[in-house]
Amino acid sequence: MTLAVRDERLAELMDDPACDPDRLRATLRRFGTINRLVSGWGTVYRHTLAPHLATLGRPARVLDVGCGGGDLVLRLAAAARRDGTEVEWTGIDPDPRSYQVALERGSVEGVTFRCTDAATLVAEGVTYDAVLSNHVLHHLGAELAGFVAESLTLSHGLVLHSDIARSRLAYALYAIGITPFAPGTFLRTDGLRSIRRSYTPAELAAVLDEAMPGTWAVQTPAPFRVLATGRGRG
Repeated sequence: MTLAVRDERLAELMDDPACDPDRLRATLRRFGTINRLVSGWGTVYRHTLAPHLATLGRPARVLDVGCGGGDLVLRLAAAARRDGTEVEWTGIDPDPRSYQVALERGSVEGVTFRCTDAATLVAEGVTYDAVLSNHVLHHLGAELAGFVAESLTLSHGLVLHSDIARSRLAYALYAIGITPFAPGTFLRTDGLRSIRRSYTPAELAAVLDEAMPGTWAVQTPAPFRVLATGRGRG
């Protein structure tokens, strides 16, 4: 095993349609805790997303692509309510198992979940003031260029793709830190595989620049995190 290069060959257990449904449901639900601890979205919201929404001077519409069990949408919706910012949030995921977990979190005003993908929304002609994703990029290989292009088409404002930044230290710390949260889930195995599949900031910048020169800025907003920022064209 090496972390010197990205390992696209690894498959995460939860991506298997035949994986244990109870462990999958537990994994998706526990992401709410893990994302609060490691995703860095508190920083990204405060410094990037919230100021963008505040400048609009009107109710905003935000899309989370590949929302999984919906925890990030609900967390950001709560933050916007505390700020007094009116936002209509939509979370989409093509996996019906994830969609069901998102629905089980309960109905929240201003939040909608759909079992669909970005390509479908592009075909529908809808656009948003901001489009974001969390932990999606590392799942992608050759599909990455198409995915980020769709996200730009769906936004007439900000586009934010956040993910893990691969490193030996991230791998070691996660292997230890995830232990209390892992029983009954795929969190340990899939998390470590996710790190091995993830990009370094330099790798992601190079891949995105090759696909769309001059379109994306890649930053590290928090430890072990990478954030690709673009401006929509929708």
